[in-house]
Amino acid sequence: MTQLTPDALPRRVHFLGVGGAGVSGVARILLARGHRLSGHDRAKSGVFDALESLDFALELGPSTPEALPADAELVIRSAAVPADDPQVLEAEARHVPVRKYADVLPALAPPAKTLAVAGTHGKTTTGWMLWHALEGVGGLLRAPVPGGLVGGLDRRLQTNALAGSRGGWFAVEACEYDRTFLKIAPYGAIVTNVEGEHLDYYLSLDAVETAFARFVAGVNDGGLVVLGRDVPARVEEAAAATVWRLGRELEIDLVGERAGFFRFRLRGPGWATPEIALGVPGSFNVENAALACALAIGIHRGSDPARLAAAAAEGIERFLGVARRFESWGGDGAGVDVVHDYAHHPTEVRVTIEAARRAFPRREIHVLFQPHQHSRTARFLNEFVESLRAADRVVVADVYGARTHVDGTRFAGAAELVDGLKSIHVAAVQGGPLGSAVQRFAEGVKRPACVLVLGAGDVEHVRDELLQKLALRSPAPGAARS
Repeated sequence: MTQLTPDALPRRVHFLGVGGAGVSGVARILLARGHRLSGHDRAKSGVFDALESLDFALELGPSTPEALPADAELVIRSAAVPADDPQVLEAEARHVPVRKYADVLPALAPPAKTLAVAGTHGKTTTGWMLWHALEGVGGLLRAPVPGGLVGGLDRRLQTNALAGSRGGWFAVEACEYDRTFLKIAPYGAIVTNVEGEHLDYYLSLDAVETAFARFVAGVNDGGLVVLGRDVPARVEEAAAATVWRLGRELEIDLVGERAGFFRFRLRGPGWATPEIALGVPGSFNVENAALACALAIGIHRGSDPARLAAAAAEGIERFLGVARRFESWGGDGAGVDVVHDYAHHPTEVRVTIEAARRAFPRREIHVLFQPHQHSRTARFLNEFVESLRAADRVVVADVYGARTHVDGTRFAGAAELVDGLKSIHVAAVQGGPLGSAVQRFAEGVKRPACVLVLGAGDVEHVRDELLQKLALRSPAPGAARS
């Protein structure tokens, strides 16, 4: 297969799974660069909704051969779109090239200017933090505007991708699924952490670590690799580039906290930032911000490190979070605050509940959880039980079965998860289908409370319904409120 280059990308491109995080970002960048686009997805999502305001045709529903535009010159498909999709087969019959998102990424990510963010958790938030740090440093150096391709909508920028200016740095989220991150050769990189994930694809943690080691080995030997404190040694040992690691070359000094929002300073080789006040909650975001700051500073060798550190810190403070990452959905005005998070791995569930405890002290934590894939639920059943035990009450909706064509033979669902939670005396119930789960969940919320809606599936669409059901239970006007 011939590798695509920016000059070799056809002008007329059709996207399959266009509502996917990565594919939609490619669409935004190509649209900004003058390509003519169309796109299809089987189901709505927040990302799909965000694309509807852009100037290209989108179709929603079952995939059929007729849905492939007659003038398509290239088809780009999400990894979640199977090879036997009717439009894929139709494109092949017409001799129209079909490429996965991973195959197109190198055409958008120039090696000398690409900075990649990888890791099992935190790469979306860290990716946008890196972009903001680069923006801060770029303002100081009067450098070109950085580009970005990150798997989530930045709340400040209201996009998940930016074309940037010619010659600018390009921050990209480098996903390990389908070994996508091995398609690029970045100048610098971040690895936030490495855990067992996407085991429907990798089958073992050893295979995951091997892939991350290959990713780090592909970083330019004149560049910089920044690692989280728990990244395995074998990953670091694979690097030819300079390595900075949290807890060694990089030290975090916590300054304070208020309702889960932290202030800290970061010290690195020959430099230190001023105090950084984060605009997003969670102690895990301190480490994410530290990694982003360090890479933005470290790649600018030869400049005044103190000024670079201050500029990167200023950029990080402008970051206001990512959609679906501890995203406030508001409340009912009667002592209930609702937060949605994309968390679908046990570690993500655990740290999200911890952040909620800090942000909403002295509140009960009620969790509506939609497991993502039967195979992931089965593999991590005990870990999910341990992560959710910190909640006061849990309603588990039916499993969202994304990527069912690769979900394997291991299955567990809401019933098994609820049984595990009950065995450790957590108030947990099966919610059934999502609509029923929302109803049952809302009925049991007692004020004052923090309501967490967790999951990476279509649970993101219950916002209006849940808020309405909570509002219907609000006290009558004049009644006492907590």
